[in-house]
Amino acid sequence: MPATPVGPLERLGRFACVTEAPGATLLVRVAIGTVFISEGLQKFLFPQALGVGRFEKIGIPAPDLTAPFVAVVEVGCGALVLVGLLTRLAAVPLVLDMLVALASTKIPILLGHGYWGFAEPTVRDYGLWSMLHEARTDLSMLLCSLFLLAVGAGARSVDARIARK
Repeated sequence: MPATPVGPLERLGRFACVTEAPGATLLVRVAIGTVFISEGLQKFLFPQALGVGRFEKIGIPAPDLTAPFVAVVEVGCGALVLVGLLTRLAAVPLVLDMLVALASTKIPILLGHGYWGFAEPTVRDYGLWSMLHEARTDLSMLLCSLFLLAVGAGARSVDARIARK
């Protein structure tokens, strides 16, 4: 008996919700979700230091638009990840967010262009070790977001409940 053809929307739904990851994936989701929600909210709460002002200082185009947009993405996708709803889809913008953060704020440290005036360096050579020290949270968020993109939300998630139905 031939298989029933599956349309693109159904394939997307399966990709978004089907997960075989263990329930312990919840720990990764809680870490990622809380960090992204917190960072997104802080872009609104402290716009000069972490939102529009910071985006302007590091040269992100149209900071009046991009900073609030990034904040909404971080809060929205962080919340989706936290509850485990559309986790794989929510991980995609978070991966992009971390790639831009690394490129705009950590690669300049690697290249010896300094800390953008936010803090005095603790390691004076501005080399690889300085960049890795400053990038530890960004790299962790990137790798954990990639993990969720690969395995899904896990057994203790809204995605898993949807997939079971």
